[in-house]
Amino acid sequence: MLHSFRLCLQYSICGVNSQCRIILFKQSEPPFNMQAIVRRHTHELQDIVRKVSNYLEFQIPPIADAMSNCLQNGGLIMWCGNGGSAADSQHLAAELVGRFNRNRKALRSVSLASDTSVLTCLSNDFSYEDVFARQIEAIARPGDVLVALSTSGQSINIQRALIAANQRDVTTIGILGRDGGPALELATHKLLVASESTARIQEIQIHIGHIICDLIEVQLGQLDVSNP
Repeated sequence: MLHSFRLCLQYSICGVNSQCRIILFKQSEPPFNMQAIVRRHTHELQDIVRKVSNYLEFQIPPIADAMSNCLQNGGLIMWCGNGGSAADSQHLAAELVGRFNRNRKALRSVSLASDTSVLTCLSNDFSYEDVFARQIEAIARPGDVLVALSTSGQSINIQRALIAANQRDVTTIGILGRDGGPALELATHKLLVASESTARIQEIQIHIGHIICDLIEVQLGQLDVSNP
């Protein structure tokens, strides 16, 4: 980063001798425009929402149908992801176990990124690439659903999770960013957020997740219960 400097000459006179010292003072950077940064983020989000709205309108309902059918048949919805996507997988699992908008019976859903003992055990004893696949091997049954969240589709553990799920007749859903990476071809159902911004991808992914949770609650309306 370039900095501007202010030159100062300082004289020191002692008897017949005089000295001159050159002192450089770094000047403060001009203040950045915080409002412009806020506008940029907002406009970027608005732009990507406009671009994907029509696409999502037709792509989300079949996925919500598959997940609702799984739950109606006593199946389990599993979620997985890394980093921010791990947090989103926990968030969305909680929406189903708890509630999104409506009081209703709890729905069977779990995040494979939640149990620190399992995650550290598998990372230490096997490899981090297997942290999700091994859990799928343990708990998944035919007819269950796996939702894999990734901003790139490049993560090996996401790819292995999808492979393990496919091998067990688990319906696989990829909510992916950029070009979807290798994970795109491994998922039965795909939702692609074609952006290069990780932040914008994550924002649209949680938007998609909330829509799915809302559709599930509407479709499973017969599970509604009275307010406690």
